[in-house]
Amino acid sequence: MYTPEQFQERDPEVLKNFMERYNFATLVTQAKGEMTASHIPFILDRSAGAFGSLLGHIARKNGQLEHLRAGSEALVIFQGPHSYISPRWYATQRTVPTWNYAVIHAYGRPKMLGEAEMVELLRKLVAQHEGDAPPGWSFTAEQPWIQPMLGEISGFEIPITKIEGKFKLNQNRSAADRKGVVEALEESDDAMQREVAALMRNREA
Repeated sequence: MYTPEQFQERDPEVLKNFMERYNFATLVTQAKGEMTASHIPFILDRSAGAFGSLLGHIARKNGQLEHLRAGSEALVIFQGPHSYISPRWYATQRTVPTWNYAVIHAYGRPKMLGEAEMVELLRKLVAQHEGDAPPGWSFTAEQPWIQPMLGEISGFEIPITKIEGKFKLNQNRSAADRKGVVEALEESDDAMQREVAALMRNREA
């Protein structure tokens, strides 16, 4: 990923928080000259290695499963909020539009999970997204109607061996320009634009 120095994010805590917040990601693999992508939710195991480990599952009918079983390198792309940036928002008007965004590329070689590990992954995934809101829904693998479904999916883990974070948030502009962008985005009716503004303010803090 092309990442100029001013847009690089290397803080492990920032990267891990981002992967957990935007955990519906794109899994890209390649085998025998064929590239395949799937869009799936991931769980991050923070305790595994310097960057953590990603756990996910896909349908056994998904042809990408063979790529995972082969253990060839995988790329997982985490896409955060993004927004068009108008020159109207800058203090300096002689410029062109751009796009602000945040993204992470995580690399590693997948390995397959056993059934017990996959069940634990599913339990954590449901718990993370159900949260504490009553009445909630809990995952119980022992239920007879769930058992057949477990046979239709396979779990995998990708220990992260390399990670790239790119937070392109007008770091190459003046403080006055960044202020104008943040204020414009914060006034937007678009929730994603307001998220971009929040990212920009966090970097200024």
